[in-house]
Amino acid sequence: MSDAVAAAWATEGLGWLFLAVAVAGVVRGFSGFGTALVYVPVAATVLPPVWTLITLVMIDLIGPLPHLPRALRDGHRRDMLRLGLGAVVALPFGVLALSQLPEAPFRWAVSLLALALLVPLVAGWRYRGVLSPAMVTGVGVLGGGLAGSTGLAGPPVIMLYMASTHGPAAIRANLILYLLLVDVLMMTVFGLNGMLSAVPLAIGGLLLPVYLLANLAGAAIFRPERERTYRAAAYVIIAGSALSGLPLFD
Repeated sequence: MSDAVAAAWATEGLGWLFLAVAVAGVVRGFSGFGTALVYVPVAATVLPPVWTLITLVMIDLIGPLPHLPRALRDGHRRDMLRLGLGAVVALPFGVLALSQLPEAPFRWAVSLLALALLVPLVAGWRYRGVLSPAMVTGVGVLGGGLAGSTGLAGPPVIMLYMASTHGPAAIRANLILYLLLVDVLMMTVFGLNGMLSAVPLAIGGLLLPVYLLANLAGAAIFRPERERTYRAAAYVIIAGSALSGLPLFD
C-alpha cells in the first residue's frame, strides 16, 4: 500500500486534481450537486477514464455523509426508491461501455455532456407537470447508465428536479441521496468486475480530506433564499470545468 501512496503522490497533474476537487466540493456543498460535472472534465485530462471514476467515487462516497441526516429529512423517499431502482438496472451496462472507451472520446463525452446540460438550465426551462413514477424511474435508468460510462449521474436528475417547481431544499436533498446511492452502486460494480486498483484508490484517499473540507464550507454558506445566486455560480463553474476538459485546449 505504501508503494501505491508513493505512486499517487507522484501522479503528474496532481495539483490540478486538488484544485478541481476543492472547487467541486464547495459547489456540491451549497448546491447539492456538481461534483462530477466540475471534477470529471478536469480529472480526465490527468487520469485514465476508469481511474477518473474510481477517484470520483472515492471522494463523492464519503464527502457528503455529514449532510445525510438533513437530506433524509428534506428528501422524497418514494422518488429515491424509484431513482435507485432505475440506476441498479442501467449502471452495470454503463460500466461495460466505460471499459471499452478510449481516453479521447471519454473526455469529449464528459465535457460536451456537461455543456449540453447548461443550455436548458440557463435558458430557464421548467417542467410544470406532475413527476410521475414512470418518469422518475426512467430518469434513474438514464442517470445510472451515464454514471457507469462517464461518471455524470447527476444531469438527468438535475434536469428533472431543478427544472421542476420543487423548493431548493428538497431538490438539494434528493440530489444528495441519489448521487450517494449511485456511488455505492458504482463502487460495488467496479469491485465485482475487478476494476479497482491500489493507485487510484490512493489518489482518491489523498483528495478526500480536501473535498470533505470544501463540502462543509459550501454547506455552511447554503441559504435557500439565495437560490438564483447558487445556480448562477454553479453554472459558471461547470462551464469553465467542461471547457477546460476539451481535448481542443491541450
